Amino acid sequence: MQAKNCETDCFVDISDHDLVANVFTQKMQSVWHQKIQIIHCRAQHSELRHPIKRTPFRSSVTARSAILCTLASPRSAEMSSCLSELAPLLGGAANSSAAADYICNQFTDAGFAIDTTYLLFSAYLVFAMQLGFAMLCAGSVRAKNTMNIMLTNVLDAAAGGLFYYLFGFAFAFGGPSNGFIGKHFFGLKEVPQPSFDYSFFLYQWAFAIAAAGITSGSIAERTQFVAYLIYSAFLTGFVYPVVSHWFWSGDGWAAAGRNPGESLLFKSGVIDFAGSGVVHMVGGIAGLWGALIEGPRIGRFDHAGRSVALRGHSATLVVLGTFLLWFGWYGFNPGSFNVIFKTYGPSGSIHGQWSAVGRTAVTTTLAGCTAALTTLFGKRLQTGHWNVVDVCNGLLGGFAAITSGCSVVDPWAAIICGFVSAWVLIGLNKLAATYKFDDPLEAAQLHGGCGAWGIIFTALFAREKYVNEVYQGRPGRPYGLFMGGGGRLLAAHVIQILVILGWVSCTMGPLFFALHKLGLLRISAEDEMAGMDLTRHGGFAYVYHDEDSSAHDNGGGFMLKSAAARVEPRPTTAATNQV
Repeated sequence: MQAKNCETDCFVDISDHDLVANVFTQKMQSVWHQKIQIIHCRAQHSELRHPIKRTPFRSSVTARSAILCTLASPRSAEMSSCLSELAPLLGGAANSSAAADYICNQFTDAGFAIDTTYLLFSAYLVFAMQLGFAMLCAGSVRAKNTMNIMLTNVLDAAAGGLFYYLFGFAFAFGGPSNGFIGKHFFGLKEVPQPSFDYSFFLYQWAFAIAAAGITSGSIAERTQFVAYLIYSAFLTGFVYPVVSHWFWSGDGWAAAGRNPGESLLFKSGVIDFAGSGVVHMVGGIAGLWGALIEGPRIGRFDHAGRSVALRGHSATLVVLGTFLLWFGWYGFNPGSFNVIFKTYGPSGSIHGQWSAVGRTAVTTTLAGCTAALTTLFGKRLQTGHWNVVDVCNGLLGGFAAITSGCSVVDPWAAIICGFVSAWVLIGLNKLAATYKFDDPLEAAQLHGGCGAWGIIFTALFAREKYVNEVYQGRPGRPYGLFMGGGGRLLAAHVIQILVILGWVSCTMGPLFFALHKLGLLRISAEDEMAGMDLTRHGGFAYVYHDEDSSAHDNGGGFMLKSAAARVEPRPTTAATNQV
């Protein structure tokens, strides 16, 4: 019911003012911590949001009426309780039912505003990770390719935004649909819906372009620009959305929050809360195929097959990018709750989703910190050096691993996750060098390998209490094997790793191979030696002198020069004739 006027509907004559004060104090505490539950568009929750029109009240309302009008009701189940408890306490006044209804409805919109603001802020944080990716990539490549890698990061976001708007969001969350792919909301048609609005699209777009950014690092310094555009559009518009539909949509065949009444994979579904598999494995495996088909950069391995370090030109940018990514991860993981204004405990309890959000931020932090320290000492034992770039990559590997189970594990378990992820990354880098696999940013190893470990970790350490709080409505759901929950969750997560590996290999592998056969994938050897900034982008990112490493005993160098000695780009035949 829509209240007509706060003065007439809220104001009732109650003789026992002390009783009223006590009642409303209690109701303020209990009702304010509850709200109408917004459907979790990853299908973790099942109730629909029903907006209630807001009715303004005038300043002449008495203090007692103003107190009544500040109460809000949160969930439809709680609404009935609120009405049934308040109506008798309003005395025998004829309008007591209307007043109770008004009290319990007036500020429901505040809950929607709080959750939408939280989701938008999280989306901004995740989008800020693109700046982190850009800085990390720029610092990890040689100076002569800086403009190229920066431009690819910009276009990952731009092309990804357009194609995710046209197709990707519909394929991911276009329900009702089948378990494989969505089929509604192309071009955001019929959006907003009762279950979500534009803020949810923005948040999911930020995730999609993060997957594309991962892949760009694996194929850096040797890839034609047109290939970046093609793979980025295909990945964000089709490959990634299908995977996110499987594990995050209510219709997805393996989703842990699948729609009520539909069976779960091994009675548990896949708990990939923020995307160790959906985002990091997808981007890492795509990069793996791109780097394999392209082959290593010129000079990465000598004639005897020994590894030669082609170091990035700026550790400063690497560290800056790492801190920006760390900051953005607080939107990536805690933000994946989508809503924050939801209680877990009894009325008036301080235990709610806000507490789970804080715990998720803590587990994220501890996993990254542990991985960084483990990498620091592990690489020191291997090389005898304290290498800041290796530490940054180890830190990010810990974040990629904890992303799956960040909301359902204890902080002490996150330390185990980070410790193991560091050794996974070190081991995979060693394996890559042995088999002459060249990934300038270690993206395939970091995101693919550590992401896969994170999926297994979640299946081992997910705590029953947290699983039932985050994924409600399915009592008796399996949880972590090492926590006494059996092996069903582990079985589901092994399936996730296999299907992501298969799907991305069957889609991105042929795409990169086709680009290779068409001559659209790798640049010429001459362009690669000269650097793409000069041959493809009209000039260098820096005023610099970058000589071949063979000219110096110290392994080559990068040297800034004065503006008077600026090196201007010279047109080349290769630059004119190639894309």
